[in-house]
Amino acid sequence: MQRDKGEKEMVLTIFVQVFLWIWFLGCVTTWRFGKVLLVEGVGVRSAEFAMLCMYSIGVIAFHFFQPAGRWILFGVLVLWFVVQFFCHWYFTIFGCSEKKLTGYNECFKDSVRIFPVSNKRLIPDLYHIVLHLLILLNGILCLITH
Repeated sequence: MQRDKGEKEMVLTIFVQVFLWIWFLGCVTTWRFGKVLLVEGVGVRSAEFAMLCMYSIGVIAFHFFQPAGRWILFGVLVLWFVVQFFCHWYFTIFGCSEKKLTGYNECFKDSVRIFPVSNKRLIPDLYHIVLHLLILLNGILCLITH
């Protein structure tokens, strides 16, 4: 029974890792479905591509270099989550300058939103909300999967 639970955790972990990788690839390429823009990619000469490479290395380490690989991937995920927090949620919680808000809203004006844009606080779009939840879920699974 214990082995079966561990196998299910690993399958879930692999699924979530792959899903995050594909989801984040949208920051490098563009995910558009007809006229609906999920996220506009910024290309391979970007910090986003560097983060995708770091995450890829972390996932490879997780699967091939245990037990150290777990901590390598976890470190990448923590770094990524902290960066995302200070790029998005910090300004949602504490507010931001008009210039920052205008720039952010302009950058993501055509993306899918589940919460309307605010003129006082930065409100992440659907893509970033899902991205942040996937990073968090990956971090949790990284710690609990044996």
